[in-house]
Amino acid sequence: MAEREALRHTLEDGIARLGLSLPADAVARLLAYLALLERWNAAYNLTAVREPGAMVTRHLLDSLAVAPYVQGDTLADLGSGPGLPGIPLAIAAPQRRVTLIDANGKKARFLRAAVRELKLDNASVVERRVEDVEGSFDCVTARAFASLAEMLAWGGRLLAPGGVWLALKGRYPDDELAQVPAGFRVEAVHRLDVPGLDAERHLVAIRRAAD
Repeated sequence: MAEREALRHTLEDGIARLGLSLPADAVARLLAYLALLERWNAAYNLTAVREPGAMVTRHLLDSLAVAPYVQGDTLADLGSGPGLPGIPLAIAAPQRRVTLIDANGKKARFLRAAVRELKLDNASVVERRVEDVEGSFDCVTARAFASLAEMLAWGGRLLAPGGVWLALKGRYPDDELAQVPAGFRVEAVHRLDVPGLDAERHLVAIRRAAD
């Protein structure tokens, strides 16, 4: 119980430091997600981060730091893995439709269980490779699973005209910015200050040209 309260305090303090205003039940749902991830991680090895306190910082707050930059009514989280940043973002904005996309069967099973158990009515899971996904989304999030050019080659068509692609990176991706393909432009590179995280984080916002 003491550990649970400590996690809650760390999370609430981090949310306050990020300047976010979340739904009343968000903290409870985020901690329920964390507990579920911890439980499944023992058998499925979904994340290398295993210490609950580190999970709050490296998974929950790291994901929530992106929230101010998400736009529109629909979001696709590509290569969602265990639901990062997609599930925290779905909890933070229940009015937005969030599609969690991952081709890995074990991860997709976890995502479906999380959506069901957390009662995330605004979230759905697609178990496919990015290249095989169909649809159009106002916003796309993607962690650093590839270079910016590769990400956009595989999934750029999923971004609605005028939509924004949010690529989560560690260090400033200076060498990748010039390789962004035609039809897309780098709008901004935001340095993210994640409470409690002693590591660089950058968010590259890429806008798709309006047709």
